[in-house]
Amino acid sequence: MMTYQFDFPCACEFDRQPALFRHLPGDFLVEEELGFELTGTGDHLWLLVEKKEMNTMDAARILAKMTDSNIHEIGYAGLKDKRAVTRQWFSVKSAADLAEPNESIGGFKILAQKRNARKLRKGSHRNNHFVITLKDIEMDESVIASLSENLSVKGVPNYFGLQRFGNSGNNMLKAEALLAGKLGKIPRFQRGIYLSAARSYLFNSVLAARVKDNNWDQFVNGDVMALAGTSSVFKAQQDDDALQSRLLSLDIHPTGPMWGAGELTSSNDVQELENAIADKYPILAQGLAAVGLKQERRSLRLIPEKLTIRPAGDRELVVEFSLPSGTYATSVLREIVVAPGL
Repeated sequence: MMTYQFDFPCACEFDRQPALFRHLPGDFLVEEELGFELTGTGDHLWLLVEKKEMNTMDAARILAKMTDSNIHEIGYAGLKDKRAVTRQWFSVKSAADLAEPNESIGGFKILAQKRNARKLRKGSHRNNHFVITLKDIEMDESVIASLSENLSVKGVPNYFGLQRFGNSGNNMLKAEALLAGKLGKIPRFQRGIYLSAARSYLFNSVLAARVKDNNWDQFVNGDVMALAGTSSVFKAQQDDDALQSRLLSLDIHPTGPMWGAGELTSSNDVQELENAIADKYPILAQGLAAVGLKQERRSLRLIPEKLTIRPAGDRELVVEFSLPSGTYATSVLREIVVAPGL
């Protein structure tokens, strides 16, 4: 078994203070923002669910039972944290609405229901909005103001959160066993989790190397750039005033590899770094290529939207922001404080 390190470096420019994170479920609030209107008619019933200390699949099982449906017929946009209060959308193909839209079951409550023409698909929502309370911390107001401005203007390294890798990194051990052909037959859902963990670790490792070199948000020879807010990427031909202006205005971001089959689209210095990371973890890189996943790119930089940091009571801070789907609140928080789980 290979050794995996999860202490990915931060890009913060000040000394982070320790804090208490997720002391109570209500300290971590997250709500999906769809970014589009539901049609109001159709075969699919969409349900906005609030859940407390309950993961997404547990909520899906409750909905399957309530609607007499198969668990595979329940649609959701993404997996949400268990130790939290979350509001997320689900869908089910059902001819009838639920009689009690405000029914409560343990930590599960339906807040709204509306019909739509299509099933809810993974990754289809636009943003997640977070309201997070950090405890046992004091921070000077001038530091708070400077930090808020810095993170909003410069962004943060777009790491995959530690939860991607499982408790004590167990998902990485499973991923290695899977890609080495030693795991045997497993459910498709679990297979997807392990493959995602492997790709995420390689990406984080490339990003960590660039954070250490202090060029994660700058042009490096051979970079592939992502156009902000889209899935479009392009090869940056040269470092000029126009490119620097677009980087500073957050119009474009450098990218790293989501590993798979095929040639890297990066070149020169960037490709050399990315291949060096792949050579360090050959079972992951070669295995991901062998299972048929394609080379893709992901932005190295994440920009929290509507970011505010404010004192709240005795030795507490409330951090509020929105992030696009597929990114992690912990990537923002780890640039502010030191706490287990970040």
